[in-house]
Amino acid sequence: MPAGAQTEFPAVQTLLPSETGHGSKTTFWALTLGSVGVVYGDIGTSPLYALKESLHAASGGQAPTREMVFGVVSLILWALILIVTLKYVFIVMRADNDGEGGTPSLVALAQRALGRSGGFVLVLGMVGISLFYGDAIITPAISVLSAVEGLKLATPAFDPYVLPLSLAILIGLFTVQSHGTARVATFFGPITAFWFLVMALGGLSHLVENPSILAAFNPAHGIAFLLTHGTAGLLALGAVFLAVTGAEALYADMGHFGRSPIRTAWLGLVLPALALNYLGQGAMLLAHPDRIENPFFLLYPSWALLPMILLATVATIIASQAVITGTFSITQQAMQLGLLPRMRVQRTSETEKGQIYIPRVNWWLLAAVVFLAVLFKSSSALAAAYGIAVTGDMVITATLVFVVAWRFWRWSPALAALVIAPFLLVELVFLSANALKLLHGGWVPLTIGAGLVTAMWTWRRGSALIAAEIHRRRVPLSDFARMAETGSILRAPGTAVFLTGSPDDAPGALMHNVKHNHVLHARNLILHVVTDDLPRVPEPDRVTVRRLSDAFSYVTLRFGFMELPDLPTALAAAGFDTVNLSYFLTRRVLVASPETGMPVWQDRLYIAMALAATDASRYFRIPADRAVEIGARIDI
Repeated sequence: MPAGAQTEFPAVQTLLPSETGHGSKTTFWALTLGSVGVVYGDIGTSPLYALKESLHAASGGQAPTREMVFGVVSLILWALILIVTLKYVFIVMRADNDGEGGTPSLVALAQRALGRSGGFVLVLGMVGISLFYGDAIITPAISVLSAVEGLKLATPAFDPYVLPLSLAILIGLFTVQSHGTARVATFFGPITAFWFLVMALGGLSHLVENPSILAAFNPAHGIAFLLTHGTAGLLALGAVFLAVTGAEALYADMGHFGRSPIRTAWLGLVLPALALNYLGQGAMLLAHPDRIENPFFLLYPSWALLPMILLATVATIIASQAVITGTFSITQQAMQLGLLPRMRVQRTSETEKGQIYIPRVNWWLLAAVVFLAVLFKSSSALAAAYGIAVTGDMVITATLVFVVAWRFWRWSPALAALVIAPFLLVELVFLSANALKLLHGGWVPLTIGAGLVTAMWTWRRGSALIAAEIHRRRVPLSDFARMAETGSILRAPGTAVFLTGSPDDAPGALMHNVKHNHVLHARNLILHVVTDDLPRVPEPDRVTVRRLSDAFSYVTLRFGFMELPDLPTALAAAGFDTVNLSYFLTRRVLVASPETGMPVWQDRLYIAMALAATDASRYFRIPADRAVEIGARIDI
């Protein structure tokens, strides 16, 4: 699963070590089993296409030679060892932000370490998040297509039905998202664990027949293959990276399962099963090079073909589900970090905060997945589009981890470079190899990423310009409070809440209310919502209240970037009587202007995003009958 994917599954989340204690062996093994289904769903479906596509790239679609088989299997094994095991399991997972992982957590951690000089970290985060979206669009399409394509081995008559059946599965998968994943998540772990065991047995059955493939553990085979096969070797190297897609999930889901369960699942089950399956595919191809058409399914006897296709389809649905849920989570975090406009977020569980559903993202994602499936029509065609997004994401992760190791862990720059640079170098080589496929599908994630980076940068820049313009117009809050209390303004009973983005300025809604309605409430709460660089803010630190005068109080509400802001609930928990509160919000009318700090085309893009954004009242969970909106025109 791609970077930053923050999957939330109540069936396993209720067993978090922080809630049940680290001492319970039952809890530990339940978390380990849960991580098999959620964390390793994506990387667990890579054997369906990784070796096949690598050898296709090396041989040009012909039967592979022995040198090709040994070389590609060796490259896959060492990619799993170096990138997944050493980099992610033993190094990257140390970079936890209050126990959480993933690209947004890493960005927040790096920004905290660098302070005001960390602007480039935010840009890297934008690129990483954007590449994740490209990856999230490709993963369901390539996974489901690769599983359903196994039907062609049963009989070529199924060939015309592969794409329609794949589309039906994908549409059904996205349609049920609004119901949440609580029920199906219960079965994710056991089904995926069974999938890994079956993969291991399939590979082992051929490995014992031709154990010479074990020589592929010697990295010399992979190096010799690259040195002697020129451009074909580089194309194969790009496809080899398909074997480690999903490695980012180890880090992204760390907060939900913990380091130890994820590491135990990888070292005890997932890595051995993947290695045995790839070795088995290689052993079979040494004896039967003609089986290159679909070496994964041909590992198994003919009587097991249909059951394996069914099991593979279920496994790919699980992998796709994790990506979809992760998309909702990373979108929520991007909104909280101010990188995307507000969108309606629905809770799909009354007990689990992490169970969310974002309708707009769900349907956009479905449209993009269906478009790609129809455009490329096969998993082989999509494979070329897959690698750039994944390798780009991993390069960004390595760069951010270097910053964290240097400035946050207080390693010397030389030590941080010595540890991180080898991984970064390997991933840059993979990225270069995938760049050769730019015209054959690699443009897809780059196009998606470029569009999203532009949108995120526009949103952040536009929001900053609007904040500066609002600050220019307003008067200091302390001066306004003093003038309002000493003047002859009528007082209305009750308490009014005015949201503000600046702690020192009087909110626009407050000034307009006094100016046009000539009234001031008996009690006024100036409310400032802050998103911290922590995943979740402890309840004792949630609310701070500063009394300005008898009629005015300044309230700061803090939320973590993984939390859904609920203003009435937070205020009620702090002791406020929320039943009779009236919330005053500013509805801005934005007008594009060439006089501002952005080009007009960016102004128009920002305005379009703002118009599509969810109302502040809905986003902050403010009851509709308690919200009052006051309009204000702003040139941008």
